[in-house]
Amino acid sequence: MAYLELNNVNKTYGKGANATEVLSNINLHIEEGEFVAIVGFSGSGKTTLVNLINGLLQPTSGEVLFKGNPIVDTSHERGVIFQNYSLLPWLTVYQNISVAVKETFPKESKQFRDERVKEYIEMVSLTPAINKRPKELSGGMRQRVSIARALAMDPEMIIMDEPLGALDALTRGNLQDEILNIWNKDKRTALLITNDVDEGIYMADRIIPLRPGPNATLGPEFKINIERPRDKTSLNDDPEFKKTRNGIIEYLMEIGEERSTSTDETEYVLPDLEPKYFD
Repeated sequence: MAYLELNNVNKTYGKGANATEVLSNINLHIEEGEFVAIVGFSGSGKTTLVNLINGLLQPTSGEVLFKGNPIVDTSHERGVIFQNYSLLPWLTVYQNISVAVKETFPKESKQFRDERVKEYIEMVSLTPAINKRPKELSGGMRQRVSIARALAMDPEMIIMDEPLGALDALTRGNLQDEILNIWNKDKRTALLITNDVDEGIYMADRIIPLRPGPNATLGPEFKINIERPRDKTSLNDDPEFKKTRNGIIEYLMEIGEERSTSTDETEYVLPDLEPKYFD
């Protein structure tokens, strides 16, 4: 039994003639302690997949299991780093993280919770902004608050929905390393949704493409046979990195071409109009 299982999962929005099947026949098994990345195009259903795993959505058919039990609601066991920050605008950086820590550790002392909040704020280099509210932060800083909040809850599984896309290259690289350090410390199970193939190869044990929707489904997996810890500066010279990267990109290009050629080209007939002139 895998740690996380999606068995024959389908997700449809709407009913009758207006029904659209976003995800079709999704089968995904992730083992405990494994780091898996899913890559795909925008609009392919990646966020819908995240919401099924997090319990925010229920499948139209099929089953989603966590540790053998059906996922029917959200849980502290599965911490989500959202793409759109999801911060409370009236709370400071400290308070946004404190709310989550207090909910997760209600029986711990106030000192324990205070130290934990500050530890994770320091981890994402936001101590100077600890008393600022989201409107006073840049987009990248808000995303770092979101990351600190999710990790401070000590989840058994970390689910990341393109969490680093709004960050500059340096900050993105630093947080990639921080997430990997935390993952490596306790080997928590991790799922990364990304459209960055290099990021997936650097962070994950295997990468699985998500074919474009509607009726999006998972493609073949690519195992990352590169020893950890991985060094960004030497990856570009690694033959295994080049082989894996080229294989994934070629596959994505193929399914991208399939999508463009299969799209119906609708012709629109414009009315025969002439400009009206006034004397």
